[in-house]
Amino acid sequence: MQNKLISLSKAVEMFTRDGMMYASGAGLPVGSESIVFGREMVRQKRKNIHYIVHSCSQQVNLFCAAGVCDKVEAAFSGLEVYGFANGVRRAVETGRVIWEDWSNLSMSLRFLGGALGWPFVPTTANIGSDIQHKSAFQPDTFPCTTKIPEITDPFTGKIYGALPVVKPELAVIHVTMSDVSGNAILLGTEWGRFELARAAQKVVLQTDYIVDTACIRQYPNLVRIPEVIVDAVIPWQLGAWPQCSVGVYDSDEDHMNTMNRLLGSDEGCAKYIEDYIHSWRTHDDFIKVVGKANAQKLMNNVTSHLLAPYRSWIKSDGEITELMEQSLFEKKGSKT
Repeated sequence: MQNKLISLSKAVEMFTRDGMMYASGAGLPVGSESIVFGREMVRQKRKNIHYIVHSCSQQVNLFCAAGVCDKVEAAFSGLEVYGFANGVRRAVETGRVIWEDWSNLSMSLRFLGGALGWPFVPTTANIGSDIQHKSAFQPDTFPCTTKIPEITDPFTGKIYGALPVVKPELAVIHVTMSDVSGNAILLGTEWGRFELARAAQKVVLQTDYIVDTACIRQYPNLVRIPEVIVDAVIPWQLGAWPQCSVGVYDSDEDHMNTMNRLLGSDEGCAKYIEDYIHSWRTHDDFIKVVGKANAQKLMNNVTSHLLAPYRSWIKSDGEITELMEQSLFEKKGSKT
């Protein structure tokens, strides 16, 4: 059993690089997304990221507005009740970001194919539509025959499409709880996190809670992401803020609206980065930015009871500090 705890800043420094294919969360626009990891990527000025995500989120919105990514592949570009993602809109309309459109089903199948190690996924999804015939990566070619090329079923002779699988260099996934080795339990909808964790070459978890391994042994059937596929674990409560983490905190509606409004202009984006990224380094400072009273309000929600069976195993801040000092990444000469 390895202790894979790592600080947020060190995780971004060690596991990310400019120009990489990066995937995250696979959550809904208001769901459990690895947003604090994305904030640190903005702080460390990552750029030219090829970003793969199931649905748009505030991390996609921030990356597009802040110039972190230049390519995005996703199945949804809105923020649901919070309107269209303004950072995405500006980046795509000005040509700074190329956005390749897929459907939710085709993205799910691409994650599954990557998880299974398939070269492609035979499909009937998107066949005959503009999703098949138009590619942002080949804008002058119509109909595009290489985005979802046609294949023939050798048994029936029927024609299907071949979806390219997703095998990102890194996936960063928000989870509800994990032990120090990376055995993770996810409350709420998964939205592809199970498949994405198995498709990526490297996997980093950001978790609201660190729990004792006894919790994992008590509920082995609930461990959707096992330690064998996890490279590092970042303890960071409210890491999905301003989005939600079911059982822990609700989405912050006021901040969701504020964030989307500010990302709608260069000046607003610069202000957002200054106020909500460069204004903190430690988790304590981060909570001050969120607002202690606001954090308590968000954590007192209708799903809070879902955490009840696991509370006795949750590690305290002091225990986590001690565990961080003993981690694989704190040992002299350790390597990823």
